[in-house]
Amino acid sequence: MFAAQGYRATTVRKIADAAGMLAGSLYYHFDSKESMLDEILATFLDELRSRYDAVLAAGLGPRETIEALVTESFREIDRHRAAVAIYQKESPHLRTQPRFGYLTASQRKFEKAWLGTLERGVAAKVFRADLDIRLTYRFVRDTVWVAASWYRPGGQHGPEEIARQYLSTVLEGIAVRD
Repeated sequence: MFAAQGYRATTVRKIADAAGMLAGSLYYHFDSKESMLDEILATFLDELRSRYDAVLAAGLGPRETIEALVTESFREIDRHRAAVAIYQKESPHLRTQPRFGYLTASQRKFEKAWLGTLERGVAAKVFRADLDIRLTYRFVRDTVWVAASWYRPGGQHGPEEIARQYLSTVLEGIAVRD
C-alpha cells in the first residue's frame, strides 16, 4: 500500500482493511505506521547490503564485480519491488528524520562500493580511462533501479535475463562492431 499510494496517503485503517484485520490489531505488531515503513525499508536494505557485501568479498575482477552487483540489484527488484518503489518515492523526505538516518548511510555505502569498483576497473584498464566515474555510477545506478517501475515478477524475463541484457547493453553497447 505504501508503494501504490505513498506513505502519507496510506492510513493504518487502509493497511488493516487490506490485511483483513482490525486497525487496532496492527498495533500488536507495530507501534506506528512509521514502524511498519521502517521494517519494510530496513529489511530490504539489510538484504541488499548483505548481497553486495558477498559480491565484494568474492574477490572478483572489476568487470565481474559490476556484473554481479547489477545482477544482485535486479534480483532485489524481483524480491522487493514494493520496497524499492517505497524507497525511491519516500527516501528524500524520510532522510530528514532521525529514525531513518540509515537511509543515507546505506546510500553512501552502496555508492562507495560502486565507485570503488569502477575506479579499480579504470586502474586495471578493464574500463575506459576517459570515464567520469561519478557520472558513470549515477547512470548505471539510475538505469538499473528504474526497472522497479516496469518490472513485474513472473513476467516474460526473470531478473537474471534482464541483468544479462542490461549488462550487454552497458558493457558492449548497441552498435554493431566491425
